[in-house]
Amino acid sequence: MKTKIHSFFMMTAATVIMAVGIYFFKFTNHFTFGGITGLAVLVAKSGLISASDFSFAANMVLLVLGAVILGRKFVAKTAYCSVLLSILLSLFERIWPMNRPFTSEPLLEVIFAIVLPAFGSAVLFNIGASSGGTDIVAMILKKYSSIDIGRALMLSDVAITVAGFFVFDVEVGLYSCLGLAFRSVLVDNFIESLNLSKYFNVFCSRPEPICDFIVHELNRSATICDGQGAFTGSQKYIIFTALNRHQAVLLRNFIRKEDPSAFILISNTSEIIGKGFHSV
Repeated sequence: MKTKIHSFFMMTAATVIMAVGIYFFKFTNHFTFGGITGLAVLVAKSGLISASDFSFAANMVLLVLGAVILGRKFVAKTAYCSVLLSILLSLFERIWPMNRPFTSEPLLEVIFAIVLPAFGSAVLFNIGASSGGTDIVAMILKKYSSIDIGRALMLSDVAITVAGFFVFDVEVGLYSCLGLAFRSVLVDNFIESLNLSKYFNVFCSRPEPICDFIVHELNRSATICDGQGAFTGSQKYIIFTALNRHQAVLLRNFIRKEDPSAFILISNTSEIIGKGFHSV
């Protein structure tokens, strides 16, 4: 139950962050990068429907399509995030109508239009959720065809972004291209940052106190291997363990105090699969 509540809270917070970035910075500046919301900006130019309402309608159609084709199990997390995002965008439009951008600095606006949705998407991807939109199209294509989905989605994003040059102007088009170029990079970097852990190789003469600290104080485990110093020929022990960032600081400080002669290699990693970290 605790895990479910935490997951629910994270999905809600991430979706709110995405909605703020999309409505207050992306829609108001007519930036056209990014799937359904980018297409919504183009459609809104016609004046027949607002960007928020188009996003709501398109996401609902894709959700129903996804439920029918991919099954109800798929809908759970994606449905919640997609519906919440659509409702928030429509709610913002009615409570805080935006006739012009927040600032007169387009570069500042595009930075927030990229960073906030990218961070929200990274949090959702990290807990196995999605905000829907073109992700649903990708899953359907993956089920029924051998199309390179990444390339297909990239081509569709490029087409929508390039359309911004013709529907709006060169400045908007260039800023949209900038957003498209940096969005995927930021999502990957945010995911790696959220998952960042530390991998330790500790070379020492007395492994018992270090392993005791890892097991009883940090509630982690470790592996010990025999080794031999190449220069001295003396027997050494190698301790392998993986920890989160806070635990890594505690272990480093403990080793520095307990065994100053120990040799420590610490590596950053965002892909640790196993008990206490991530499941496959």
